[in-house]
Amino acid sequence: MKFIVFVSCLVAFALAAPQGDDRDRLANILRDDRVDNGDGSFSYAFASDNGLEMEVAGTPGSEGQSNMQGYYLLPLADGGFARITFIADENGFQPQGDILPTPHPLPAHAIEQIRIAEQQRAAGITFE
Repeated sequence: MKFIVFVSCLVAFALAAPQGDDRDRLANILRDDRVDNGDGSFSYAFASDNGLEMEVAGTPGSEGQSNMQGYYLLPLADGGFARITFIADENGFQPQGDILPTPHPLPAHAIEQIRIAEQQRAAGITFE
């Protein structure tokens, strides 16, 4: 019976050990700074040796939310990182970065229709 328990422990230990290449290893924390000013404003910064980073600063918002701005790095398939900057406030989460999709430009006829509608509104023309 003791032998079975011993073997079970060995198997569990072997299965718990990291497997694969270096990408599977645990990252070491290089930076972990946190500041809470007690008035609702805060900041934090994080970095690890695998390249992940994040920095955020926050202040109390006018509608009870926390307004935040900062950036984070996302790992890419080629091994590099993409930087995403963001603002999060009463208008929602607003990320910006080169890898984020952007809407297609409006066709010329749509831009012309918008221009005509703006002229009509400025002239007081309304449609019901």
